Amino acid sequence: MKPEEQHATAPTDPAFYKELLDHMGDGVYFVDRERRILYWNEGATRLTGYTAEEILGRHCQDDILCHVDALGTHLCQEACPLSASIDDGHLHEAHVFLRHKQGRRVPVDVRVQPMRGADGTIIGAVEIFSDASAHYEAERKANAMKRMAFLDHITQLPNRRFLEMSLRTALSEFDEHKDPFGVVMFDIDGFKEINDTFGHSCGDRAMQEVSKTLLGALRPTDVVGRWGGDEFVAIVGNVDRKILHMLVHRCVVLVEQTVIVSDDGRTVLPSISAGAALVHAGDTAEDLIQRADALMYQSKAGGRNRSTTE
Repeated sequence: MKPEEQHATAPTDPAFYKELLDHMGDGVYFVDRERRILYWNEGATRLTGYTAEEILGRHCQDDILCHVDALGTHLCQEACPLSASIDDGHLHEAHVFLRHKQGRRVPVDVRVQPMRGADGTIIGAVEIFSDASAHYEAERKANAMKRMAFLDHITQLPNRRFLEMSLRTALSEFDEHKDPFGVVMFDIDGFKEINDTFGHSCGDRAMQEVSKTLLGALRPTDVVGRWGGDEFVAIVGNVDRKILHMLVHRCVVLVEQTVIVSDDGRTVLPSISAGAALVHAGDTAEDLIQRADALMYQSKAGGRNRSTTE
């Protein structure tokens, strides 16, 4: 098919694009230069409780959603991102709390972009906002862990102390309810060489990027933290051997695709070796860690950048 034929098949019905916006999980609304709300999608209704019929035609400075920042500043009256974007023509982002129709406060990430007419003049702005509850909950937990000295200062992941507590909890639940889980030991391949060749700041950055990759590759219910040195441990619940192998393999593959740039501009391509052990009746925490560690060293001996599951 020729390029012009492909373009000719693009939908031209505005209803198509309205339906597309309505099916977004994020809230989207458009205001004119007077900040009058002219468009309000279904995502905005889901996040705020207000329907389009209740909102359209009203002004954001009417303080319907009563946006405030973390300090309690009323943004609709004092520091409105929409107003700023219309005035300066730039993108504005903010972390704010809106007031739901039912009264509760909802944390949202806000992104505002000016909208321009055919002649280039600013005719209004569009705001996209998403539920940031998970982000704030993660931040709250991280702050709590800092207060309790459970957070590793380099990776910002749970430290060994927290991992040992989590492992004891998982074993207790297994003894009582037979909830299956696995323990995974990860080790960064050639970490000493990274430090020696590229410097310790690059080594720290490698640990940080690997930790972020592991966190993203595992599930929200899994616990992953720094065990010590360049070793990480994950405690993954509700798994059988097949699921455990899939999760660990995904971690190895995603770390392999991570790219780090050293202070002098050189490229560092980290990889990890992993060993994964399933819990068995009668296991102690030491048993599980030792088995996972032995399996990880099998991966090292097998050529690195791979995983071994018992």
